[in-house]
Amino acid sequence: MAADAHPLLTLNDVSVGFGGLRALSKVDLRVSAGEVVAVIGPNGAGKTTLFNAISGFVPIDQGRIALAGERIDGLMPHDIAAKGVRRTFQNGGLCGHLTVLENVLAGLHSQTPGNLFSIALGWPSARRAERAAVARARELLDVMKLGPQAAQPASSLSGGQQRMAEILRTIASRPPLLLLDEPAVGLSPPMRTELGKVIRDLARTDGIGVLLIEHAIELVMDVSDRIAVLNYGEKIADDAPAAIRLNRAVLEAYLGHA
Repeated sequence: MAADAHPLLTLNDVSVGFGGLRALSKVDLRVSAGEVVAVIGPNGAGKTTLFNAISGFVPIDQGRIALAGERIDGLMPHDIAAKGVRRTFQNGGLCGHLTVLENVLAGLHSQTPGNLFSIALGWPSARRAERAAVARARELLDVMKLGPQAAQPASSLSGGQQRMAEILRTIASRPPLLLLDEPAVGLSPPMRTELGKVIRDLARTDGIGVLLIEHAIELVMDVSDRIAVLNYGEKIADDAPAAIRLNRAVLEAYLGHA
């Protein structure tokens, strides 16, 4: 979709350094509501550092990061998450002793009114909220064909299934901005296809802004509205997928040939 005049996420002139190493150098980037933007580049290009800067896990040396016009660089990760930035990590993070359903429900806790006291007392509002959360979690699990495993411990799932359950937990609350760090790792081709549908629906139906790091180029080309390319911490391209395929600098840096 076309970007609006006021992007959801804006990075202006963002740089990050570690000692004498420049991990990001004067990066500009924007993501609008309802837009899927992929970030690609060779290993060491700065993609994960970019996500860490946006989500508050590493400080920036210069520049500005804003969410819906409000500056978020300098905030703690939990404060950035509270403002609506949700993120997956390459290494996952499910609670193996909880059921698959309970793990997805964990992503909805901030949207469920009430507390343990009101639930224990059986207040109608708490019961309704709990039923709605369970229905939402089961809906997501069914989409990804994980419904039959809902009552199983998360540790019993295959690696790909655990990855998908983590993604479902992250998107359950329909956050304004979603950062997906290599979501297709460990997924079978059919699950990658379903993941692509979920990402597109999140953007086009729910209006969520999606920033995606992914090495599966077929998935990137299929779901992205724009693709930004990093190389040695610098953004060397930012364009529609069709244009990125033909970009000489991208072919040289990322694909290894022109």
